[in-house]
Amino acid sequence: MSEIKVNKISPRTNCGTTTLGDSGDTFTIPAGVSITNSGTASGFGATGAASWNTTVKTGNFTAVAGEGYFVNTTSGAINVTLPAGSAGSVVAIKDYAKTFDTNAVTLVRNGSDKIGGVAQNATISQEGIAVTLVFIDSTQGWLVTDDGLQSSASTAQYVTATGGTITTSGDFKIHTFTGPGTFCVSSAGNACGSNSVDYLVVAGGGGGGGYGGSGGGGGGFRLSNSTCMPGPETSPLANPSGLPVTATGYPVAVGAGGTVGFGNPGAPGCGCAQPGGVSTFTGSSTITSAGGAGGKGYNVAGTAGGSGSGGRGGPSGSSGFCGGAGNTPPVAPPQGNNGGKGFDGVLTSTNGGGGGGAGAVGTNAAGGSTPASAGGVGGSGSFVLGTAMAPATGTPGPVSNAKYFSGGGGGGTDSSTGAPGGGGAGGGGAGSKPPGNGTSGTTNTGGGGGGGSGSPAPGVAGGVGGSGIVIIRYKFQN
Repeated sequence: MSEIKVNKISPRTNCGTTTLGDSGDTFTIPAGVSITNSGTASGFGATGAASWNTTVKTGNFTAVAGEGYFVNTTSGAINVTLPAGSAGSVVAIKDYAKTFDTNAVTLVRNGSDKIGGVAQNATISQEGIAVTLVFIDSTQGWLVTDDGLQSSASTAQYVTATGGTITTSGDFKIHTFTGPGTFCVSSAGNACGSNSVDYLVVAGGGGGGGYGGSGGGGGGFRLSNSTCMPGPETSPLANPSGLPVTATGYPVAVGAGGTVGFGNPGAPGCGCAQPGGVSTFTGSSTITSAGGAGGKGYNVAGTAGGSGSGGRGGPSGSSGFCGGAGNTPPVAPPQGNNGGKGFDGVLTSTNGGGGGGAGAVGTNAAGGSTPASAGGVGGSGSFVLGTAMAPATGTPGPVSNAKYFSGGGGGGTDSSTGAPGGGGAGGGGAGSKPPGNGTSGTTNTGGGGGGGSGSPAPGVAGGVGGSGIVIIRYKFQN
């Protein structure tokens, strides 16, 4: 056995190649011997494998090609800057303390290198995960290999926007418009994060009719729920599809409440209130909610709207007039319901029907001998989960922790011993009996105004309809 001891082996000629051994030879590296590679190794079958660095990383650092790192994000999120990419370079990351779901690792691109074919930084946010990335080429850049899912190093981007009053609920942002404005999108996000928004568009409620008048209809109610607000506090009227967005400005219009009707029994058609204003959100398509129909006064049927108004009592000796139709113009899911029928008790009472609400029809007025006479109760509005989309708006209702909108106004009565109709949940105003005016709908709920009482004429009025509201919700983080 021969032994050669030298400090360096070089080829015989400049730029030559040195061959170690012949085919079939075996070279043994004894225990305790270390080999350091400061150049480029090829043909060893190690592409895609990393040598793990056992010094745990607890702060931002720049990775070295060929190394894997145990990263502890217990104290906060950490940025890992990737090395300049060259074909076959490998970097690996392991969640040391199972805290990536709380404090994620961000993979920061080196120059123009892509991650998963996208020119964006990536995040690793799955608890306990280990991810190995190999740089393949300038088209795809760094690709995940060991997990098999590029989503393990997500290039998720989220909607970013301004406009209205902005609040946060969990991973979602909520923009509330109580008047006209613009929802300005600066980043449209992508499918890995978010690229669409949910909406609540409520129109203004109709005003209440005068002189034993009917209740105004609740403003049209339109809601989407693509971002999975939890049930059962999510309205059955919700559309499961939201609206995709791009980086542009989207105008918002909020309808005013309808004005009141004043009583005057001497003129047919008197005491009629005005409908509420239309509310719109113009996204990839325009979502339009129709104003609630205005309540009615002397001898008039209810009219159609987002929700229909109640009908008024008829001429002496006749039954009352019918309420107006809701969901006009028609949309799916429906934006509102019909109003209730009025009642004429001839010498005893004349009572208005309740205005329709987004969640229920307005009830018919009751009659008969006084004091059984009563105005119709306004239909209940529909609802959304309060903390998820409407934390500081809407009104309470039957479902706990939900906020209601678009309630119908209650009908009035001209009987001093009768009972005025109550307003529906969702801001509907109550009707009145002599000598009071109807109660106005609640501001920014789209609630219909309550019907006015029957005397003294001509000054008895219904209530003003509640103004509408537009709310937009989207995911802004994971």
